[in-house]
Amino acid sequence: MSKSVVVIGGGVVGLCAAHYLSARGLHVTVLDRDPPEREGCSFGNAGIIVPSHFVPLAAPGMVALGLKCMWNSESPFYLKPRFSPRLFSWIWKFWKAATRMKVQLAAPALRDLHMASRALYEELDRDLAHEFSLEERGLLLLCNTEHTLHEEAKVAEHAKQLGLKADVLDAAATAKQEPDVTMSVVGSVYYPLDCHLTPARLIAALRGRLASAGVSLRYSTRVDHFRREGSRITAVEATGKSLEADEFVLTAGVWSDDMARQLELNLPMQAGKGYSLTLPHPPQLPKTPMILTEARVAVTPMGNSLRLGGTMELSGIDTRINPSRVRGIVKSVPKYFPEFKPSHFDSIEPWCGLRPCSPDGLPYLGRSSKISNLTIATGHAMMGVSLGPISGKIVADLISGDRPSVDIGLMSPDRYS
Repeated sequence: MSKSVVVIGGGVVGLCAAHYLSARGLHVTVLDRDPPEREGCSFGNAGIIVPSHFVPLAAPGMVALGLKCMWNSESPFYLKPRFSPRLFSWIWKFWKAATRMKVQLAAPALRDLHMASRALYEELDRDLAHEFSLEERGLLLLCNTEHTLHEEAKVAEHAKQLGLKADVLDAAATAKQEPDVTMSVVGSVYYPLDCHLTPARLIAALRGRLASAGVSLRYSTRVDHFRREGSRITAVEATGKSLEADEFVLTAGVWSDDMARQLELNLPMQAGKGYSLTLPHPPQLPKTPMILTEARVAVTPMGNSLRLGGTMELSGIDTRINPSRVRGIVKSVPKYFPEFKPSHFDSIEPWCGLRPCSPDGLPYLGRSSKISNLTIATGHAMMGVSLGPISGKIVADLISGDRPSVDIGLMSPDRYS
């Protein structure tokens, strides 16, 4: 009889874990707190697979940037003033993690995770008959100022030292990359190994594959309580029903922190709210995803539409739309694309999602030392889509007793215990 596994969380990481577990012959049930039509964090994001993002969120300079921006509600980073011991503790841990030495340690590990995930996306693209529109066109980091271009050139040099491809382009070379788009920039950095996809189509494709493979997908099912015997979970109580299993996987995004506390585990987490707007008929449509570097806004072509998303708002678990955050995105776009006007966004409904952010910018990925049949894969922040497949495969490796193909020592879920 095959081993049974309950995956708690039906975002991209949870669905990928279910996919690789099911492929190994395990009996899998996925529990998701939301109804299937609700567009959570895995739906409205920029959909970029980013080997270029080997520098974690907790990096030198981020604390200063946060302090500079925190009082401007339209800035790329915003901290909603509130009294929260958990927030204060998270900020302290973030500050301690934002060192050059820790970035140097994290960069190779993140590079390996992203590159392994990229390879798995190529396999999934073939396996799922190109259903989620994977495009291998790279990524352009557009820079408005010489200072920013200089700083990004240093990151590009670090990337090349790690074996990643990166090209620093002046304004003319940047224009040649996208001849049909009018840009106002001093230059850019081009990362040819980055890719992009349409997130909603990815989720639909994974759900369809899992359903056809016999995986039970249970929506509107909130986990309320864990039943334990010693160091093992025996069952979860979810929406009034008890579900037993041999193994459990925690991939519940921003809700993972509270669930972990029920199990006497410590997964410090803050919800980093991000916003996006999708133009169905943009005045110009780039072929390559871009990041407006100073504004920290991602721009992704998705078919004939164009998605623009960004901002990091630490305001707790709150899915209300903050109009000033949306204005910040809209105001930034014409600074890079003069043909885009704020009026183009007038009738566009903004989306927001909550990214699960760990203090050191690294995901929690691995087995729990305190709960013998619990595997954790959460805290991916802005990298959930990018790292979804490799996180799911590592979950399957660990539960099957295999050694993961990528070193996850820095991602230990016990590192704050």
